[in-house]
Amino acid sequence: MFPWFSFLTYAVITAVTPGPNNIMSMSNGSRKGFRGAMPFTFGIWVGFTAVMLLCTAFCGALSALIPKIKLPMLILGALYMLYLAWETFRSSGVEEDHSRDGFLAGLLLQFVNPKIYIYCIMSMEAYILPYYHTEPLPLVGFALLLAFIGYLFCLCWCAFGSVFRRLFSQHAKPANTVMALLLVYCAVSLFLA
Repeated sequence: MFPWFSFLTYAVITAVTPGPNNIMSMSNGSRKGFRGAMPFTFGIWVGFTAVMLLCTAFCGALSALIPKIKLPMLILGALYMLYLAWETFRSSGVEEDHSRDGFLAGLLLQFVNPKIYIYCIMSMEAYILPYYHTEPLPLVGFALLLAFIGYLFCLCWCAFGSVFRRLFSQHAKPANTVMALLLVYCAVSLFLA
């Protein structure tokens, strides 16, 4: 019998914790409001879904390649997170125009976000593949479920940012500093695991 409780517990905890998607969703929500951040979060969802499907399709092959691509992937992901941290720290406030925070930015973020690769690979290897190794339809269903869970929590972080928009705008520099430090922590933690 499939371990739904363990699987969903892992998926929810992984999806709700800070990472590039959640922190950038909160940042966009605080700057643009919930509705204004929707193109970015929709880009996250589309990219997240694409990465989950690709990762699921190639999970067996990725398992063999992971030792070879792990370090370059971690370095690329950490550098991108540090870039996001720098841009967040440099940001002067809520009213700035961040046209790069649209659909395409959310989509492309997924392809350099190591957290979602780990999320998918761990979910597949630990929970799903032992039960559905040769069944493509359930594997696609699980990939879509993982993407939906991740997107749902990006929306929650975006809503949090938009609810506290006034607080963030009044205290933009400390809020940006905290978000930047969380991104730095995410980047550094890639190498501590």
